[in-house]
Amino acid sequence: MDIKRTVDDCEACDRPVAALATDYVHGDEVPTHSHHRAQLIHGVTGAMTVTSDGGRWVVPTGKAVWMPAGMSHRIRMAGDVRMRTVYVRTDARPGLPQRCEVIDVSPLLREAIMAAMAIPLDYRQSGRDHRVMQLILDELEQAPRLSMHVPFPQDARLMKVCRQLMADPARAPTLDELAGRIHVSGRTLSRLFERELGMSVSAWRRRMCLVLSLPQLASGASLADVALAFGYDSPSAFTAMFKRELGMAPTMYLAHQS
Repeated sequence: MDIKRTVDDCEACDRPVAALATDYVHGDEVPTHSHHRAQLIHGVTGAMTVTSDGGRWVVPTGKAVWMPAGMSHRIRMAGDVRMRTVYVRTDARPGLPQRCEVIDVSPLLREAIMAAMAIPLDYRQSGRDHRVMQLILDELEQAPRLSMHVPFPQDARLMKVCRQLMADPARAPTLDELAGRIHVSGRTLSRLFERELGMSVSAWRRRMCLVLSLPQLASGASLADVALAFGYDSPSAFTAMFKRELGMAPTMYLAHQS
């Protein structure tokens, strides 16, 4: 059984790893905040959208997001979310990730996270409980990273373009139209995107549509409605984009996450 405790309890304990179980309903949002410890945030059910100054990450059911210590972020829930969070002291393990990442959660890591919820905060630093916490760190280090990230630029002009695309995802403006909004040429806009974000404007928009569509699909929206909301003429056109990016159709992907 999960032990009841608070975020403050986990932050204040003197052990290198602590765990917390929290449940949310669809539409709940955790406002912008940060922690002294890094976090491994796992969603047993539902999907989460995590936003920071560096971008936006979507965490589908069964996956996790690594959040470095001190990074301000907010979290929005899609569907009812059973969140299971592991708080990791910055000196718990050399070489912990320094950036936010969505990671694949193996069956072994999932079971270790679930077991950690019943481990007391003052566990002995030897024996079974200690080994479970160390196993979580072992699995974190080797877990595959997933492309569930929409990067945000530092350039204020590019950020203006990105915000406009996100505000109206059903429209697909031409490159020249977008460039005109920030008073540069289409060639200059393309060069700026490639230099700062490592992708073209069209590739960024596809990634944005993919990542932002996942919470809607996870909360039960129809494929037709999602396709329309992101500017695709038909569910088949949206499915083709989804398959190119993730290697499988949306229905198969969601079934695989459950």
